[in-house]
Amino acid sequence: MGERVAHMVTGAMIDYIEFDDGFAIARTRAPEVSWDRTLEETGLRAKYDVTVVGVKRRGEDFTYAKPETTIAKSDELIVCGSTKKVESFCALTHG
Repeated sequence: MGERVAHMVTGAMIDYIEFDDGFAIARTRAPEVSWDRTLEETGLRAKYDVTVVGVKRRGEDFTYAKPETTIAKSDELIVCGSTKKVESFCALTHG
Protein backbone atom coordinates (compact mmCIF):
# COMPACT_ATOMS: atom_id res chain seq x y z
CA MET A 1 0.00 0.00 0.00
CA GLY A 2 2.85 2.38 0.81
CA GLU A 3 4.35 1.92 -2.64
CA ARG A 4 0.95 2.59 -4.24
CA VAL A 5 0.61 5.86 -2.32
CA ALA A 6 4.20 6.84 -3.16
CA HIS A 7 3.48 6.45 -6.88
CA MET A 8 0.40 8.64 -6.62
CA VAL A 9 2.13 11.34 -4.55
CA THR A 10 4.59 12.01 -7.38
CA GLY A 11 1.67 13.43 -9.38
CA ALA A 12 2.32 11.22 -12.40
CA MET A 13 -0.40 8.72 -11.49
CA ILE A 14 -3.94 9.08 -10.25
CA ASP A 15 -4.13 5.43 -9.22
CA TYR A 16 -1.72 2.51 -9.39
CA ILE A 17 -1.79 -1.24 -8.82
CA GLU A 18 1.34 -3.37 -9.02
CA PHE A 19 1.11 -7.15 -9.17
CA ASP A 20 3.73 -9.61 -7.90
CA ASP A 21 4.93 -10.61 -11.33
CA GLY A 22 6.23 -7.18 -12.40
CA PHE A 23 2.96 -6.14 -14.04
CA ALA A 24 1.20 -2.86 -13.25
CA ILE A 25 -1.97 -0.98 -14.11
CA ALA A 26 -2.14 2.79 -13.70
CA ARG A 27 -4.60 5.61 -14.17
CA THR A 28 -2.82 8.69 -15.48
CA ARG A 29 -3.43 11.88 -17.42
CA ALA A 30 -3.03 11.71 -21.18
CA PRO A 31 0.48 12.82 -22.15
CA GLU A 32 0.87 15.66 -24.63
CA VAL A 33 2.21 13.27 -27.29
CA SER A 34 -1.28 11.72 -27.49
CA TRP A 35 -3.50 14.80 -27.58
CA ASP A 36 -5.90 15.16 -30.52
CA ARG A 37 -4.73 11.91 -32.12
CA THR A 38 -6.10 8.39 -32.26
CA LEU A 39 -4.35 5.64 -30.36
CA GLU A 40 -3.36 4.15 -33.69
CA GLU A 41 -1.76 7.43 -34.78
CA THR A 42 0.13 7.87 -31.52
CA GLY A 43 1.75 4.45 -31.60
CA LEU A 44 1.92 4.48 -27.79
CA ARG A 45 2.08 0.69 -27.58
CA ALA A 46 5.04 0.48 -29.95
CA LYS A 47 6.89 3.52 -28.55
CA TYR A 48 6.37 2.97 -24.83
CA ASP A 49 5.54 -0.76 -24.65
CA VAL A 50 2.33 -0.18 -22.65
CA THR A 51 -1.26 -0.94 -23.54
CA VAL A 52 -3.96 1.69 -23.17
CA VAL A 53 -6.94 -0.27 -21.87
CA GLY A 54 -9.44 2.51 -21.21
CA VAL A 55 -10.07 6.22 -21.59
CA LYS A 56 -11.98 8.52 -19.24
CA ARG A 57 -13.26 11.79 -20.62
CA ARG A 58 -14.66 14.48 -18.30
CA GLY A 59 -18.34 13.99 -17.68
CA GLU A 60 -18.37 10.58 -19.36
CA ASP A 61 -17.91 6.99 -18.27
CA PHE A 62 -14.74 5.03 -18.94
CA THR A 63 -14.68 3.44 -22.38
CA TYR A 64 -12.55 0.59 -23.65
CA ALA A 65 -9.72 1.86 -25.80
CA LYS A 66 -9.72 1.00 -29.50
CA PRO A 67 -7.24 1.98 -32.22
CA GLU A 68 -9.69 4.64 -33.45
CA THR A 69 -10.15 6.18 -29.98
CA THR A 70 -9.13 9.85 -30.07
CA ILE A 71 -7.34 11.18 -27.00
CA ALA A 72 -8.11 14.68 -25.73
CA LYS A 73 -5.92 16.88 -23.54
CA SER A 74 -8.10 16.41 -20.47
CA ASP A 75 -8.51 12.64 -20.81
CA GLU A 76 -7.33 10.11 -18.27
CA LEU A 77 -5.91 6.80 -19.47
CA ILE A 78 -5.80 3.34 -17.94
CA VAL A 79 -2.52 1.77 -19.02
CA CYS A 80 -0.93 -1.58 -18.27
CA GLY A 81 2.34 -3.33 -18.87
CA SER A 82 5.57 -4.08 -17.08
CA THR A 83 6.02 -2.03 -13.92
CA LYS A 84 9.01 -0.09 -15.29
CA LYS A 85 7.30 0.68 -18.61
CA VAL A 86 4.11 1.88 -16.91
CA GLU A 87 6.11 4.08 -14.53
CA SER A 88 8.09 5.56 -17.45
CA PHE A 89 4.95 6.23 -19.46
CA CYS A 90 3.19 7.90 -16.54
CA ALA A 91 6.23 10.11 -15.97
CA LEU A 92 5.52 11.72 -19.38
CA THR A 93 2.55 13.49 -17.82
CA HIS A 94 4.59 14.99 -15.03
CA GLY A 95 7.48 16.75 -16.55
